[in-house]
Amino acid sequence: MSQLFTPFHLGSLTLPNRIVIAPMCQYSSDDGKATSWHTIHLGQLALSGAGLLIVEATAVEAVGRITQQDLGLWDDETEQALSGVVKAIREHSTIPLGIQLGHAGRKASCKRPWEGGNSIPDGQPGGWKTVAPSAIPYNPEQDETPEAMTQERIDALKEAYVAAAKRADRLGFDLLELHAAHGYLLHQFLSPLSNQRTDQYGGSLQNRMRLVLEVYQALRAAFPAEKPIGVRISATDWADGGWDLEQSVALAKALDELGCSYIHVSSGGNAMQQKISISPNYQVPFADRIRQAVKMPVIAVGLITEPEQAEAIVATGQADLVALARGILYDPRWPWHAAAKLGEKAIAPNQYKRSEPHALKGLFNDK
Repeated sequence: MSQLFTPFHLGSLTLPNRIVIAPMCQYSSDDGKATSWHTIHLGQLALSGAGLLIVEATAVEAVGRITQQDLGLWDDETEQALSGVVKAIREHSTIPLGIQLGHAGRKASCKRPWEGGNSIPDGQPGGWKTVAPSAIPYNPEQDETPEAMTQERIDALKEAYVAAAKRADRLGFDLLELHAAHGYLLHQFLSPLSNQRTDQYGGSLQNRMRLVLEVYQALRAAFPAEKPIGVRISATDWADGGWDLEQSVALAKALDELGCSYIHVSSGGNAMQQKISISPNYQVPFADRIRQAVKMPVIAVGLITEPEQAEAIVATGQADLVALARGILYDPRWPWHAAAKLGEKAIAPNQYKRSEPHALKGLFNDK
């Protein structure tokens, strides 16, 4: 029996299998408001047969967007726009639905990737003043220097996360994921490369972890106890003197003690000088190391493209779940194809069941 296709529990939330669709920015909102693109994009992924769909990094305040076109959840208008997308998914799919809440920090105020991705200076169309733990730009040769956050600004940030979490609950999301990876604001606080503060949020490892733990605790107090909250991290900066695996283990243990529902292990994104050796499963050893240190479930991600590969990760205990991002954009029916290869049943809507190949009779379940 395939381990990849066994159900899994995140607290009281039951996933039908171990396949997670990772959050993927679409840069397609209207000033933070979800659009018809989100309906068709998330709608097709909701019919994929995966066990969990996590909506893209969603900014908790306007200055926290990577681009002006990033999705947001900071006011009534952004909440109302996203409600239509959630409603459409709920009408036609039973997939558990999560949302990732984040803030880009110094990596905000940029053009969309297909427009070059360069930072936009404050005062120019689509640009604004960015904030960060310290006044250190991500790309010193191109970016404006961000404004170091005051204690008052940090307190306001935590309030913004709480407000977004309450909106997410009203919208009916089953799960929250806190974005502390890929060089965005909470990751910036973790790494010595981007955090050179001398107050309670800088210096020692405990101080650099403080904001992530405080935001997690604030979310946990604001979001219903029966609904899971996980954290996505970059296990390493892939750069000398930066955030690394052993510090990630320490953070994971601290989150575990607070009752965190899961940890989603990625890497990189915080340093221009990062040197990443990319190959299949290149991030799985990070997930494996963290899984050995904590009780909470661990999600592995990163160039996991083949069903047998995903099955091996779960079956050998390197991670509890596997996440796909670009691979499921390329093949939105990846879970169907994985089920076929592994001799398991796939989840499909009734409208699509007649597509079942003659050689694979019984592939689709009866739900």
